Amino acid sequence: MAGRRARTGRGWDASPPRAGDDTGTPRPRRGRRDRAVEPEPGEAPTPPRDEAELAREICLRQLAVRPRTRAELAGALARKGISEETAEQVLDRYDEVGIVDDAAFARAWVSSRHAGRGLARRALANELRQRGVDGEVAGEALDGIDEETEADTARALVDRKLRTARGEPDAVFRRMVGMLARKGYPAGVAIRAVKDALAAQSAEAAEFAEHIDADALADAENDLDTRRPD
Repeated sequence: MAGRRARTGRGWDASPPRAGDDTGTPRPRRGRRDRAVEPEPGEAPTPPRDEAELAREICLRQLAVRPRTRAELAGALARKGISEETAEQVLDRYDEVGIVDDAAFARAWVSSRHAGRGLARRALANELRQRGVDGEVAGEALDGIDEETEADTARALVDRKLRTARGEPDAVFRRMVGMLARKGYPAGVAIRAVKDALAAQSAEAAEFAEHIDADALADAENDLDTRRPD
């Protein structure tokens, strides 16, 4: 029989050489993953995806996590390389059908964050601004939180924190005022809320609170705020 004979572990292999191989050395077979993916006969190639369709898909994925403002969705589209023109078209349509509604977003955000975390108007306004909500729209959403509401909420926060607070009255006073300041409460509101809460807590705390000049402390804090660089 023609062909080179190669010795194997079992003996001599007298197989004929493969076509196109002068030495008879078997050529490695190409696996499935090496084969080019081609459409079946008569099958049209897959067309490129429409940019508007891709933009809508990105928006819906974002909205599935939580409500978003128009500015947040525009930012997500820009990061994915969607053109500004396509983004505007998609977002305009979402505005028309109510999928994107910054006014409704702002109202829901204010209600949730004020009730859930006790944030004051100033902190809430800052959060809405960071999310691209227009100042006028944000102002309308914040109208429901007046000075009386802020004072009541601040007092409720302090009462709740004082149940587990430990330390001397002056240290507790500073911690409580600092907590309210981080939530966006003006100095006067924070100091009065803590003073009143301490006065109702114990005889020792009441004696300390009696010597607190809330107005003077608030004026001093406000003066410091005006001198701090932006």
